[in-house]
This record gives sequence, structure tokens and C-alpha cells, in this order.
Amino acid sequence: MRRRRAQAARGAAAEVVRFLRTEQIGGLVLLGATALALIIANSPLAGAYQRLSAYTFGPESLHLNLSVAQWAQDGLLTVFFVVAGLELKRELVVGELRDLRQAALPIAGAIGGMVVPALLCFLIAYGAPGGTDAWAVPVATDIAFALAVLAICARDLPSSLRVFLLSLAIVDDLGAIVLIAVAFTAHVALLPLLGAAAALVGYGLLQQFRFRGWWLYGPLALLAWALVHASGVHATIAGVAIGLLTRVKHDAGEHESPAEELEHRLQPISAGICVPLFAFFAAGITVSAGALGAIFTDRASLGVLVGLVVGKTVGVLAGAVIAVRSGAAALPEALNWRDLTAVAVVTGCGFTVSLLIAELAFAPGDQQSRIKGAVLLASLIASLLAAALLRRQVRARTR
Repeated sequence: MRRRRAQAARGAAAEVVRFLRTEQIGGLVLLGATALALIIANSPLAGAYQRLSAYTFGPESLHLNLSVAQWAQDGLLTVFFVVAGLELKRELVVGELRDLRQAALPIAGAIGGMVVPALLCFLIAYGAPGGTDAWAVPVATDIAFALAVLAICARDLPSSLRVFLLSLAIVDDLGAIVLIAVAFTAHVALLPLLGAAAALVGYGLLQQFRFRGWWLYGPLALLAWALVHASGVHATIAGVAIGLLTRVKHDAGEHESPAEELEHRLQPISAGICVPLFAFFAAGITVSAGALGAIFTDRASLGVLVGLVVGKTVGVLAGAVIAVRSGAAALPEALNWRDLTAVAVVTGCGFTVSLLIAELAFAPGDQQSRIKGAVLLASLIASLLAAALLRRQVRARTR
């Protein structure tokens, strides 16, 4: 009886993990965590929620006496960035981005989708309080949220549309990562940074020497993360570096490459625990008619909203058109410009990385809450508009 129960429990756990690997479920879990945070933050439990977010723990001697919200931002979100780094490495080495002509279309779309929203936000917010800090927030596209919208609403559209969105979002994330490293590092402690670099070099060398002992990789990765955090550089950068240093090509006799194995293990944890918990502690803002109205009267938050909903769409399409018209890229045969327009709209789902940048760019307070509110509202608008456009494309193709 006990054996049967244990087998049933293992089977149920395996089924949960399998579901968490699907884009629809990951997006729904993220959405559920966000909704729960908003409900609690606007209920009698709001005080307890704030106290939990502010509760600190961890060793002070290692500069890791952090609040729960900081652990979610600097710790749990690092797992998400490891997965993002693994996806980027795979695309660069064996995926769509390895061929420059194939990669040109999503790369051009990603560049346009970063430059135009930032410029539009800066122009709207310039001269207003926080106006010079808000431009970075609408730069990012949330991979999980955007792919979930695509998976739910566009199952019958060509698979090349998903490849385009995934490649674009990966390049977009790389740009956001560089932005975080450059724009949001106030000071750098050189000694911890050199120690982190040494740990990462050791990790990379072990990968090249085909060392298989994860008992050593785990401590090296944790050491690199702790040292990057201590250096003043945002700790999630360590996650990206670990992903990029992991080997993605199969050796003879290998069932999975180390990158595939690591992504297989981490992706459900990232989608089911890490990203939802970050969203839970980042998205808990006060929602009221006055708070929603303030998003439109505060030029910084209005710039974020317009940057995500309008700037992303215009930027991605402009980048793609320039790439195709210049001959640098070709539109895939199975796609048309209406398909790309729908995908350009869905890139306005900023969410995870945009919320992270909002927390880095603005001190806790009313304006940070307004900026976060703008990100959440823009993501909702973009997802609904994209869903309508994608469903229209599905109907047009199935007539």
C-alpha cells in the first residue's frame, strides 16, 4: 500500500512538472501569482503582506541579509535568468540565431522593440519627476507571458511565428540584461567581482573538460552568484553567465547535452516557483480609481504604458520592415505582415523584467507603484489586443 502511494505521489509530481514545462501553464501560474498579490495588497491582509515582504534574513557577513522581496528579486529570479541564458546559448549555437540571415529578422525586431519604446517613454516623461529613469522600463518583453498568449491563441498559426517571437524575446532579454548591468550598477567592488569571474571561469573550464559532477557545479554557481551580489552588480547577471557557459552540443553517447539537462531540471522550477514568487512580491500595489488615474497623470508612468503598448508594436514592426526592405532578412514563407503585427503587439507584455527594472530604477514609494501599475496595465492591454489579432489570423487562415 505504501509503495503504491509513493508511486502515485511520484506520478502526480511528474505530471505537475510536465504541465509546468508547457507555456500555457507557466503563463497562467504567473498570472495567478500576480492576481493573488493584487488581491492581498488591497485587502485587510495588506499589512501582513508588507511585513512579510520586508522581513529580512541571511548572513550579514556575506552581504546577504536581505528582505524576502530582495531574495525573490536577486535570488529566485536568478534561476529565470539561468534558463534565459541557456535558451540564448542554444539559439546562438544550434538554433535560429546561428544563421545570420535567419537571425536578422528577430534581431532587427528586437532592436527596434528596445529603441522605440525607450525613446517614446523618454520623450513623454522628459522633464517630469522620474522622467529620466523611466525610459528603461518598457525595453523588455516577458518571454513566459508572451509565449503563453501565443500558445493559447495561435495554435493553428505556423510554428515559425513562435520561433520568431522566442528568438526576438531572447535577444530582447539579452539587451535588458546588458542594460541592468550597465545602467543599474552604482558602484563595483573589484575584489568580489574578480572572485566571481574566477568562479565562472572554473565553471566554464569544467564544462569544456566534460566534467559531469553537478555536486561541484552547484557550489561554483552559488559562489559566483554571491560574489556578483557582493560586488554591486545585479546578481541575476551571474545566472545569465552560467547559462551562457553551459555546453549545448551533444557529445557521442550523450542522451542530453548539459544545457538541455539543466534546462529540463530548472525550467519547471523557474516557471512554477521562482518567477511567480517574484511576481507575487513585486506586483502587490494598491489598486483604486485614484491609483489607476494617477498612471495617466504621472508622465513617467504614462511613458511606460505608451512605450510598452505602442512603442513595442511600432519598434518591432519597424525593425522587421527595415531588415526585409534592406535585404538583410527575408520574411518566412509561411508568415505575412499581419502575423508579425499580432506578434509585435504581444511583445508589449513587459511583466517580469520590466517589473525588475522598475524596482531597480525607482525607490519604493508611490511613483514606483505607479510605474509597476503601468507595466501591469500595459501587459494586460497588449495581451488582450494580441489575443484578438491572433484569433483573427487563425480564423482567416482556416476559412
